[in-house]
Amino acid sequence: MHSIAKMSNSTLPTEAADTAFAGLEIAVILPCYNEEAAIGTVVTAFRKELPQARIYVYDNNSKDRTSAVAAAAGAIVRKETLQGKGNVVRRMFADIDADVYLMCDGDITYDAASAPALIAKLVDENMDMVVGCRVDTEVAAYRAGHRFGNALFTGAVARLFGNRFTDILSGYRAFSRRYVKSFPALSNGFEIETELTVHALELRMPIGEIDTPYGARLEGSTSKLSTYRDGFRILMMITKLFKNERPLAFFALIFGLLSLIATGLAIPVLVTYFETGLVPRLPTAVLAASVMLLAFLSLTCGLILDTVTHGRRELKRLAYLTTPSVRAVLEKDL
Repeated sequence: MHSIAKMSNSTLPTEAADTAFAGLEIAVILPCYNEEAAIGTVVTAFRKELPQARIYVYDNNSKDRTSAVAAAAGAIVRKETLQGKGNVVRRMFADIDADVYLMCDGDITYDAASAPALIAKLVDENMDMVVGCRVDTEVAAYRAGHRFGNALFTGAVARLFGNRFTDILSGYRAFSRRYVKSFPALSNGFEIETELTVHALELRMPIGEIDTPYGARLEGSTSKLSTYRDGFRILMMITKLFKNERPLAFFALIFGLLSLIATGLAIPVLVTYFETGLVPRLPTAVLAASVMLLAFLSLTCGLILDTVTHGRRELKRLAYLTTPSVRAVLEKDL
């Protein structure tokens, strides 16, 4: 059995990586939009670090020469016309067949030299996803607003779904085939990383992280991430996933809120009734009863949807298990 991860905490020599990953089909997948300035350097770097891998660049309606530069650097170039990173990832996962997938942004901010270590951890520990946690090497690399948002969203996901990640918005990840082919990919934009994270947490997959350097963009390359617009979309995605994957907890919160409102409305009415035997504030009494009824309807919805979600999770788990793990692929070749 391969014991690759012990060779280095961060990188592997190219020759060692080439030998260690023998027998595995590796695909480097790079979603891109207007990355003419950086994509050639990114493709060249991954070709150097993973010479046995196929490198795919998916151009998402770029207005510049991204496709031409990527092709000249040796990448397999394909296009996705539906705008948004989530749409590109869905297309890449559907189109490409490999044993190991390495996803990275095409803007040169991530360290290609860390790629062998990401894959080594995935293979050596038989994991389904390994995330490259960003360690910024330059002040300009990681804007304060993005840093704060990442910490906020990572904390929210940890509280709602489990504390197993420290950087849920990293775009640098290695996946097994069984992860990729069991992932529904419903997101459209930059909220895709949140969906990737929660999918692994909900199916209790073996997952891990390693620290990777994170640098600034090249001159001429600009970030496509909008701090407030995409931050709001990520927040909405977390809320949607909480409702879909934890319906009992979600609707129990609504039940609790409505119950408090109903109780607050009912207390003065009950006090008057016990003192006088009369209900002079009939509209308030009716409103309190109606709000409490809505509270119990919400709780009932949560109980029903929790059963549905449990069945849906079992089906996703069975779909996940139909694909062999990375270790099973290697052992088959021995």
